[in-house]
Amino acid sequence: MTGGQASGDRTLAAAGMILIYAAIIGFTDNFVRVIARDAGLWQFHATRTVMAVGLLLLLWRPLHLRLKPSNLRAVLARSAIHGVAMVIYFGALAFLPVALVAAGLFTSPIFILLIERFAYGTQIGPFRVLAVLVGFAGAVLVLGPEAVRGASLPALLPVLAGALYAMGNIATRRWCPQESAETLLAGFFLALGLAGVIGMAVLTLVPLAVPEGAAGFLMRGPVWPGLAFWLWTFLQAAGSLLGVGLMVRAYQVADATRVSVFEYAILPASATWSWLIWGEVLTPWAVAGMAMIVAAGVMIALGARQGS
Repeated sequence: MTGGQASGDRTLAAAGMILIYAAIIGFTDNFVRVIARDAGLWQFHATRTVMAVGLLLLLWRPLHLRLKPSNLRAVLARSAIHGVAMVIYFGALAFLPVALVAAGLFTSPIFILLIERFAYGTQIGPFRVLAVLVGFAGAVLVLGPEAVRGASLPALLPVLAGALYAMGNIATRRWCPQESAETLLAGFFLALGLAGVIGMAVLTLVPLAVPEGAAGFLMRGPVWPGLAFWLWTFLQAAGSLLGVGLMVRAYQVADATRVSVFEYAILPASATWSWLIWGEVLTPWAVAGMAMIVAAGVMIALGARQGS
C-alpha cells in the first residue's frame, strides 16, 4: 500500500467518525431548547461535566480507559483553548443572531488551513482550499441570510471563537497525538465545567433580571430545575461523550485541514433532526447549502486518495 492510499484510508475513517459525531450532536443539540426553559447555560455546562466525568469514571475499569495524560501541559493547553472558544461562542449568543454566531464558528476550517500552512509549513493542495471554500459557502446557505447580515465589531467575536476552535483542533493532532481520546474528552469537559462554575458564581453574586423560559438561558444563575433538565442534560452528557470522543479521534488519525471540512456536516444533520423532531422545514437555499457541504466532503475524500 502506498503512502497516499494509507492517508486516504485514514481520512475516510476520520470522515466516518465525524459523520457519526454530527448525527449524534445534531440530535442532542436539538433538545438544548428544552433544557433552556428551566435552567441556565452555566448550570448546564457544570451539570453536564459532572455527569460526563462520572460516566467516564464508571467506564474506566470495565473498558480499560486511559485517563492519565502523557503530557499534562499539552492537554491543559488544548482544553483551555477549546473551553475559551466555547465560552466566547455561547456568550456571543447573548447579543448576536444564532446564524451569525454559528457562521463565525464555522470559519474554523479556513483558520486551520491558514495555521497549518503558515505556522507549520504544511503543503495545502488546491482540492483542500476549494473544499473549504465550498463547504463554508454551503454552511452560510444552510444558516440563512442572517449569517451574512449585520457585520460589526461584536460580530468578530464568533470569528475569534472559530480561530480558537481551529487552534484546539490542530493541537489535538500536533500536541496530543499520544493521548487517549478519553483523556482529551475529560480535559474538554472539565474546562467547560470550570467555566460553568465560574458563570454560576458570578450570576449568584451579581444576579441579572432574567426573562422567562429559554430567553433567559444565558443570564440565568443556579436554580433547582425540573426532571426534564436532568434527563436531557444526561442525554447530552452521554451523547457528547460518544460524539466528541469520535471527533477527537478523527483529528488524531487524519490531517486537520481535511477533517475540519467534514465538521460542516453538523449543520445539515441538525437541520434534518429539527425537521424530524420539530417539523421545521428546510428552505431551498438550505437544501442547496447541504448539497454543497456534501460536495466539499466528497472533494476532500477524493483529494485524500490522490494524496493532495
